[in-house]
Amino acid sequence: MMLLMACAPRTDSQIPTARTVLKTNWSPVTSLLDSAIAAGAAPGAVLGVSVGGQRYLYATGQLTRDEPAPAEPTTVYDLASLTKVVGLTTAVMLAVDDGKLELDAPVQRYVPAFEGEGKERVTIRLLLAHASGLPAWRPLFRETETRDQAFALADTTALISPPGTTEVYSDLGMIVLTQVVEAVYHERLDSLLARRVFQPLGMTSVRFLPTADRKRIAPTELDPWRGRVLRGEVHDENAARLDGVSGHAGLFGSAPDLLTFGEWMLGLWAGTACRLTPVPPALPCGPTIREFTRRQNLVPGSPRALGWDTPAPGSSAGSFLPATSIGHTGFTGTSLWIDPEHQLVIVLLSNRVHPTRDNPRWAPMRAAIADLVMTTLFEGVR
Repeated sequence: MMLLMACAPRTDSQIPTARTVLKTNWSPVTSLLDSAIAAGAAPGAVLGVSVGGQRYLYATGQLTRDEPAPAEPTTVYDLASLTKVVGLTTAVMLAVDDGKLELDAPVQRYVPAFEGEGKERVTIRLLLAHASGLPAWRPLFRETETRDQAFALADTTALISPPGTTEVYSDLGMIVLTQVVEAVYHERLDSLLARRVFQPLGMTSVRFLPTADRKRIAPTELDPWRGRVLRGEVHDENAARLDGVSGHAGLFGSAPDLLTFGEWMLGLWAGTACRLTPVPPALPCGPTIREFTRRQNLVPGSPRALGWDTPAPGSSAGSFLPATSIGHTGFTGTSLWIDPEHQLVIVLLSNRVHPTRDNPRWAPMRAAIADLVMTTLFEGVR
């Protein structure tokens, strides 16, 4: 069990001061997290909180079920579907801001191989909102042998509903969108994000295909397809078939670096963080981020923004994060919520799929931790 207090590095584009932190007794939060780990919800976990740029990090448990090495605040986890927002959605924001991509343009403008009945009506916006009509998933890793073949099969998969009529959370849609980004930039997604986002922001642990010391990386599943415990290899099988680089899964990273990402997003919201990178053109601000982070209301009742989720009953946001917040979860036991009203970022990382994905005990922790963070930090939250 480890505790670390730190401050985010200050820049001339510092995030505005948040509401005063009124309480600092973290014991209700850490006790809940400790008890969940002791009960087998995951081998270990790391919580990261940033409010107004002030950070709190807490690690508990160990890296594996059988090894005594403790989880550390800087432990690297397989981020799973956090890739969709930290990686792919950010890349699409860049493309829109760079004038390379139009949200309401048909996907076929950028990926002509995206063929099939009704697909001429599928737009970039519909893919981001999981309203394209594509099915949730198919086993590309079993049906294909190469990245190009997997892309081709995703492109030709038939729609299961008319575009814009239903919400189906679709990995296939994110795989198609990966191709869109790579087509407009003529660059693979990992290289683009490293060059334009992760390296300029100093997010040294966040990357596809990690090369860091594997002792820093929490292992995931004893995978029956690959016949080994995965450590530093992407857990998601379809992402593995895509050479470990896809918009739906594949990123690895640590809690401090995800806090950096969340603080940057808060700065974009406030219009103060556009100069955090020396790489021209400037990263997206103003209208772009406002469009990506608002509920789209494309399908009645859907809480989806573009790429991002927003709080909804029963979601990992818990009961107290305001409606303007955005977030996402990952299958391996990860979650990220960003709240501009309170200038707040909550990161929760675990490897709950180690040694098996058949472990449902972690899911309730996300909302419970979010609620306890809010009641710990702010008066009047009940």
